[in-house]
Amino acid sequence: MAKLYFKYGAMGSSKSAQALITQFNYEELGMSVWLIKPSVDTRDGADVIRSRIGLERRAQVITPEQDVVAEYRKAGRHDVIIADEAQFFTPEQIDQLRELVDDDDLPVLCFGLRTDFQTHFFPGAQRLMELADSLTEIKTVCACGRKATVNARIDGDGRIVTEGAQVMLGGNDSYVAMCHKCWMRKIREQKQ
Repeated sequence: MAKLYFKYGAMGSSKSAQALITQFNYEELGMSVWLIKPSVDTRDGADVIRSRIGLERRAQVITPEQDVVAEYRKAGRHDVIIADEAQFFTPEQIDQLRELVDDDDLPVLCFGLRTDFQTHFFPGAQRLMELADSLTEIKTVCACGRKATVNARIDGDGRIVTEGAQVMLGGNDSYVAMCHKCWMRKIREQKQ
C-alpha cells in the first residue's frame, strides 16, 4: 500500500541529504526513482539537488504551471517519486502527487521546510500537512541546544529579518535554524 510521506525540518537538518540517500537505497535495490524539484529552487542549479555534505544528483524540474501527473506519465514508469524542496510546489501539485499515490499505488516521499522565516506555512507544506499519510520531523538543534523549529532569516550583519518576501533562496549565509525562544529573544534585543 503506497503512501504520501512528508519529511520536514528546519534549515540545516539534512533534508536534501536524506532525500538523496533514500534515492540511492531504492536504486541499490534495482528500483527506478523519479527525482523531482520545483523550478523556484535554483540555488545549486536549475536541475541539481545538492546537500551541504556534498551529495548531488540531477532532478527533473517542475514549474508551477506543470501538471505533475502529466509529467510523470511523460517520464515513464517508476517505482517511487522523491521530491525535494516540496514546500515550493503548489497546493494543486501536492494534490496531483496524492493522486499518483492513490491511483497508481506509487509511494511519494516529499522532503522540505514546513514554515518560512516568519513561522508561516508554505502553501505546499500546508497541503502536505493536510494530505500526507506519514509526517516525520527531521530534527536539528539551535545553538542553545534546544530543538530548532524556526528558519531565521538573517542579513549581512547577522540580524534577524522579520519582513520581506516569503521566498528568498539562501543557505547558511541567509538562514539560521533556531528554537522559537532564541528567535524571539534575538528579535526583542534588536528592537532595543
